[in-house]
Amino acid sequence: MGAIEDSEPPLKRVKGGSKSFLEDSSLTNPVACSLGDTMARPLPSQGDGETVGSEGVIKRSEFIKIITRALYSLGYNKSGAILEEESGIPLHSSMVNLFMQQVVDGKWNESVATLQTIDLLDEKAVKLASFLILEQKFLELLKTEKVNAALDTLRNEIVPLRINISRAHELATFIISPSQYVLFELSSQNEDVAMSRENLLQKLRNLLPAAVMIPEKRLEHLVEQALDVQRDACEFHNTLDSDLSLYSDHQCGKTRIPTQTLQTLIAHSDEIWFLQFSHNGKYLASSSKDQSAIVWEVQVDGQVSLKHILAGHKKPVLVVSWSPDDKQLLSCGLEEVVRRWDVSSGECLHVYEKAGVGLISCGWFPDGRGIFSGMTDRSICLWDLEGRELECWKGQRTLKISDMAITDDGRRIISICRETAILLLDREANLESMIEEEEVITSFSLSKDNKFLLVNLINQEIHLWSLEGDIKVVAKYKGHKRDRFVIRSCFGGFEQAFIASGSEDSQVYIWHRNSGELLLTLPGHSGAVNCVSWSPANLHMLASASDDRTIRIWGLNQLNLRHKVSHSNGIAIHLNGKN
Repeated sequence: MGAIEDSEPPLKRVKGGSKSFLEDSSLTNPVACSLGDTMARPLPSQGDGETVGSEGVIKRSEFIKIITRALYSLGYNKSGAILEEESGIPLHSSMVNLFMQQVVDGKWNESVATLQTIDLLDEKAVKLASFLILEQKFLELLKTEKVNAALDTLRNEIVPLRINISRAHELATFIISPSQYVLFELSSQNEDVAMSRENLLQKLRNLLPAAVMIPEKRLEHLVEQALDVQRDACEFHNTLDSDLSLYSDHQCGKTRIPTQTLQTLIAHSDEIWFLQFSHNGKYLASSSKDQSAIVWEVQVDGQVSLKHILAGHKKPVLVVSWSPDDKQLLSCGLEEVVRRWDVSSGECLHVYEKAGVGLISCGWFPDGRGIFSGMTDRSICLWDLEGRELECWKGQRTLKISDMAITDDGRRIISICRETAILLLDREANLESMIEEEEVITSFSLSKDNKFLLVNLINQEIHLWSLEGDIKVVAKYKGHKRDRFVIRSCFGGFEQAFIASGSEDSQVYIWHRNSGELLLTLPGHSGAVNCVSWSPANLHMLASASDDRTIRIWGLNQLNLRHKVSHSNGIAIHLNGKN
């Protein structure tokens, strides 16, 4: 059709002396006009094939109508009208066009009468559509203070439909109690008449059969469905939705999974037992047998640099935990104390301890106003930030290697309570439920959406438990090695679609979360990999901590990346192109 400029005012068309749907430029989303009713006829060169596409499953008329609808939805009114004319396929029948014009013009009785003439098999849909139209009539009469006319519409037109009775009663209160109508007006943000009628048209489109009134954004919906299918079929999918393209079928491949060591961080002087990215992905914290924790900073370019060495513990540091705002960090010594640190300055803000009892795990309240910890006396304690004990549950056997977590709503505390069981404690309902395994549990990790728990077992298996409805195992992951040590795994990637884990064979293992298929093993460490953490902000960044005293930062495979060494405060940071 050649280049068409669509910046001009809405197209005006005269049919039988009446205004077209597009003539009223006050409408924010003008009703599409159809030139096909008066002048459209198929061009000989277009052929009369009933289907398009190589599979022969796409009906030509439906395809063209959906494209036409999309053009009008995008505001390309002239292009839409020309497509109707050129194809000879009108978007709507003449009766539907008349019906929509009557709605736009506020000809309520006429529009209800026209609705009866449109070929609709669903009598309930006709009644619901009539109700919406008459409701609009009622509200506009009230708005212009024609109370008696509004009451007459309610009594003699709306109520006899015998549908949506509760709404009819609500409309009656607008007459009985004007304050109710004022509240309604405020909630609707005082829409002008034209916008209100356009919204009515949208409701009618959603209500009536698609063959009668093509739904808004139907083409966009079909394209989104196609992208969803391609994304779900992509085993290695690890791309943001904003990066998907319509130009070709989507396929990520292994190249979108972090598989190459981009940095080797050397700062700890002994085995590194734990590490965790901050919620915003700007920091990484690690803890070690060397009795220290370290805060690393992730630069804008993705490089990781040392920020603070946190010293003060007298025993190996088991775990670290980020505050919800990432401004503070907890570190827990082995059967010792929990320390709270300021991330910006590296200053220790508070030490949490209990006479005669060692602390072996820690975490934050979701609001950041308190912390919790597992104790060596088999109890779970909650403190405010100043160290005042708020709650304590005794009698639970919290193991030496215990992990703990709390859901985002603060309601459910999760902890290992026996060698083969995890306790789910509902604080509000004071109810307990259990996850029972047949093998000894060594660690666990809670998913970002709080719906799944990743449980590491002594028999070299990792189980994915669903915490919703019937608590059950929904996937299993095998292949990594675990014999003597605590090995930790994590969720990661796009919508946490992958599972990563350390292993005693010095490798990092990555599985597809839903299928359970082992996708990749990443060699490079020279000692057992104790813990992994996938950046929540960068789909392509993974960190691993090892007994070889190093942290590896894994990213996408970059060819010809040269080996580099830099220094920060005497701490060597190796950037590797190869493992």
